[in-house]
Amino acid sequence: MESRDSAFLKILQEPEAEASGCSEKSTCGSSAGPADMDPEVWEKVKNHPCYSEEAHHFYARMHVAVAPACNIQCNYCNRKYDCSNESRPGVVSERLTPELAAKKVLAVASEIHQMTVVGIAGAGDSLANPDKTFKTFELISKAAPDIKLCLSTNGLALPDLVDRIADYNVDHVTVTINMVDPEVGEKIYPWIFFNKKRWKGRDASKILSERQLLGLEMLTAKKILVKVNSVMIPGINDEHLKEVNREVKKRGAFLHNIMPLISEAEHGTYFGLTGQRGPTAQELKHLQDSCEGEMNMMRHCRQCRADAVGLLGEDRSAEFTNEKIEAIEIQDVEYDLTAREAYRDKVEKTRETERRIKDMLVSGLGKDERLESAPPVLVAVATQGEGLINQHFGHAREFQVYEVDASDAKFVGHRRVDLYCEGGYGEDDSLKRITEALSDCVAVLVAKIGGCPKKTLEEARIAAVDRFAHQSIKPSLLTYFAEYVADVHAGKIVPKEVSGQTKIRSGAFTAPVGQPIPLLVRQ
Repeated sequence: MESRDSAFLKILQEPEAEASGCSEKSTCGSSAGPADMDPEVWEKVKNHPCYSEEAHHFYARMHVAVAPACNIQCNYCNRKYDCSNESRPGVVSERLTPELAAKKVLAVASEIHQMTVVGIAGAGDSLANPDKTFKTFELISKAAPDIKLCLSTNGLALPDLVDRIADYNVDHVTVTINMVDPEVGEKIYPWIFFNKKRWKGRDASKILSERQLLGLEMLTAKKILVKVNSVMIPGINDEHLKEVNREVKKRGAFLHNIMPLISEAEHGTYFGLTGQRGPTAQELKHLQDSCEGEMNMMRHCRQCRADAVGLLGEDRSAEFTNEKIEAIEIQDVEYDLTAREAYRDKVEKTRETERRIKDMLVSGLGKDERLESAPPVLVAVATQGEGLINQHFGHAREFQVYEVDASDAKFVGHRRVDLYCEGGYGEDDSLKRITEALSDCVAVLVAKIGGCPKKTLEEARIAAVDRFAHQSIKPSLLTYFAEYVADVHAGKIVPKEVSGQTKIRSGAFTAPVGQPIPLLVRQ
């Protein structure tokens, strides 16, 4: 088998492969590439970090908090204001007017060329505040026409506003659908406000569900891509979400994102205060796996704040406060469209090259019965983006987790952790929690790791591997898997059993002021 470096050079010398489209929706998904979907759909998702798992390594998003009001109450939601250290939906530090939001978008996009998407996701519901939402879209479209526009909604007001959404060229909409059975819904939603009346109980859930599904049908009829978000609430809707999955697929949803309930008591939600637990990592993955045969699944969601800025997995909103944006003179903002397009071109060439390297590597492994019959394993990766293993173990605030077998390395989730290395010193408590967070993984691939954490991980039967430093994630994972299987057959490794109790820590890392996370593309 060729080395990765020689394979890389060989591919660079070959003519570009011609991408082919397909119309089989069941073969497409958040991890899909241009050969897996229609060219029209690929153009919509290729640089959208939420709709493409591959894109989320390279492209950033921005949420503008212009929509404070909400027309329903969810038992998992408490829309706190000014909670800068929290990362979860509904939380914002500062609200924006449409005019200030458009100015902020220009300021952020001029500094972060990776930012390709602006979404409105609260802090309430985007369509419960339609005038503010659409005014914001109008201003952004004029100032930054290359940026994709998105919105998230609970769907109650959706059917009345689909035409308006289409008129503003919003071609990505997220609808949160947690049930299609009002009996389940009344355990999630205490009330809704519809047609100038507050509805409660099963009647409220029936109206909400009917409006959500109708709105979904209307959006897909206009060829607007729809991502459905669902919150997994153990004992309430966990099994029912399989039915939700089937119903939203029938109506043409592009992607289904099943997220874990965030239920810490300190957030002050009804579920948090009544002790409702969230799912374990294994429970969440099992449900996602069960639904994947029905439709495309999203697994890279970070359940972002309503004012998040940056790559998924990070939040740079503290760098762009209202005070800083208000002090900027709009004529001083240099919105360099040429530089932004050059960045995107460079990223797409990198992505295409890495797809070809992965395909060549899989082909080069040939037919190996030991590999093909080996069960998949979970492997964690420390990365700052770009699709590379490019982060020191001690600097990681999250690890990306892949399920690896002989033919693919599939992203299945992330594990947010406390920073291990603070001021040059390792924190024992943090290391313990990191080890627990990665307990179901056989290895963690890092750019570098010290002797002490490496020993602790190995005692927990998690191999710490730094020999793939600064190399592409998926080819490295496939190579590691081949080596792992060989070591298992040689008796050097005994496969570990997983307890199934790995806890999920939701959200994205919030960058402190003055400590931006680098967003770089290899030269």
